Amino acid sequence: MSQITDASIRDAITQRLGATHVEVTDMSGGCGQAFTCLIVAPQFQGLNSLKRHRLANAALKEEIAAIHAWTAKCQTPDEWERDKAKAGPPMDGTVGGHVQGTSA
Repeated sequence: MSQITDASIRDAITQRLGATHVEVTDMSGGCGQAFTCLIVAPQFQGLNSLKRHRLANAALKEEIAAIHAWTAKCQTPDEWERDKAKAGPPMDGTVGGHVQGTSA
């Protein structure tokens, strides 16, 4: 198998799990040995956390065997939308929730 990358994992998850949203982060500093992932897939609906992780791990069996560490957060599209709404808008460029240089 070729080098495992965040892109190759993202592609595999999208194809094998029918994921609607995938975020993969290489936690190993680019050496491809540790990844964390957010997987949003409709087929997680009705499954508990353990079953979701088993499904994701089975879909990535070969990739997981070739790397050192793997962490996944598995959500349904509804759960992901709910969590995004709770998080609110991005706060980039703010200090304490206020844009720098304003008195508000």
